[in-house]
Amino acid sequence: MAAPAAKIVIPRWIQLVGLPLVLILLWVIAGAVRHVVFLFLVALLIALLLSPLVRVIATLRVPRGFAVALVYLIFALALIAAIGALGTVVVSETKTAAKRVDSYFTNVNGRTGQVEADRDVDRLQHWLNTHRLSSIHVQKRGHKLVRDIRRHNVGKYTNKVVRFAEGAALSIGKLLFSAIIILVASIYMLLDLPRLQRAIDRRFPPQPGSTALLLRMERSLTSYVRGQALVSLIIGTSAGVGLWLLGVLGWLPHGQKYALLFGAWTAITELIPYLGPWLGSIPPLLYAIVTHPLSAVWVALLFLAIHQVEGHIVVPNVMGSALRLHPLLVIFGLLSGGEIYGLPGALVALPLLAAGRAMWEFFSERITLEPWEEGGPPPVEVELDEKTPAAERPVRAGGPAGPDEEAAAAQS
Repeated sequence: MAAPAAKIVIPRWIQLVGLPLVLILLWVIAGAVRHVVFLFLVALLIALLLSPLVRVIATLRVPRGFAVALVYLIFALALIAAIGALGTVVVSETKTAAKRVDSYFTNVNGRTGQVEADRDVDRLQHWLNTHRLSSIHVQKRGHKLVRDIRRHNVGKYTNKVVRFAEGAALSIGKLLFSAIIILVASIYMLLDLPRLQRAIDRRFPPQPGSTALLLRMERSLTSYVRGQALVSLIIGTSAGVGLWLLGVLGWLPHGQKYALLFGAWTAITELIPYLGPWLGSIPPLLYAIVTHPLSAVWVALLFLAIHQVEGHIVVPNVMGSALRLHPLLVIFGLLSGGEIYGLPGALVALPLLAAGRAMWEFFSERITLEPWEEGGPPPVEVELDEKTPAAERPVRAGGPAGPDEEAAAAQS
C-alpha cells in the first residue's frame, strides 16, 4: 500500500505575517475586479455542475468536445426558453391584473351608479351587521376611500406598474452579455477540467481511499442542487395546500382551482433567496384583490408564515444537511452574499459554500500549521546578555544545553 503523502508544514512566521498579508492582498484585488471575479466564479460553478453529464456522455465513446457542445446546447436552449416564457408570462399577467384593478375602481355600473369596489364595501358592512358587529362602521369611510382612489386616477399608477414590468423584462436582455461571457468561460473550463484535475492530482495526490478535489466539489454541488430542489418542493407544496384550504373554507373564492398553478409558481420562485416567497405571493395576492379584497389579507398572512418558516427552519436545516454546514453558517453565507453582490451574490452563496467546504476538507488532510507549543524553541534566535539569569534563558527543546548555558548553570 502506498504511503500517505507528506504534509506541507507552514512555519509560524508565515502564519503570523505572510498569511494575513496574502489574504489582505487577495481581498483588495478581488474588490477591484469583483464583477469579473463573480462572472468567473459562476462559470466555474456551472462547469463543475455540468461536468458529471459530460463525463456520462463521454463514456459512450463520444469526443469530449462534442459532449460539451451537446450539453451546453441543451442547457442554453432550456435557459432561453425559460427566460422567454417567464418574461412573457410576467408582462402579460401584469397587464391583465392592472386592467382588472383599474376597472375595479373606475368602471361605474349604469344601474346602480357604483363601481365594484363600492359594492364590496356595502357587502362588507352587511356582513358586519349580520354577524353582530354592527357597531363597526366601514361603509362611509370605505366609499370615501374609493372616491379618493378614483380621483387620483388609479390607471396612472397601474400604467407605471406595467412600465416597470416591461423595463424588468428588457433588463433581462441586458444581462445576456454577462451570460455569454459566463457560458464561454465555463465551456473553456469544462474542456480543460481533466487536464486541471491531473495537474492537481500530481501536486496534491489523493490520500489512499480518498477522492480527488474536483470530484469532491462536483459532489458538493450536486448535493446543493438536491437540497434546493427539496426546499422548492416543500415551499411550493405548502403554498399550494394553504391556498387550497383557503378556497375550501371560502376565505379565497375559487382558490382551490388555482392552488396547483400558484404552488408551482411559488416553487419556481423559491430558487431566488430572500425574494422567493414574496415573488411567489404576487399572483395569488393579485387574484385575491380582484376577486375579493378581504381575502387578500388571508393570502398575505399565509405567505408571511411561509416566509418565516422558509427563512428560519426549512433553508437552514435542509440546506445545512445537504451541504453538511451548520444552519448559522448557511444564514451567514446568504446574508454575506447579498451584502457583497446583491441578489446575484445571494444566489451563488450556497454553491460557493458547498465548493469551499470540499476544498477545506481536501487541503486540511495535506496542510498543517506548525504548532505553537509551550516551551518550544523561539521562532527567532535571540542573543542574551551575560547578566541574564540562567532561569530566564530559554531551554533548547530536544537537545543538550550549549556550553554557555552549562557555565551559567554552574555559576548559579
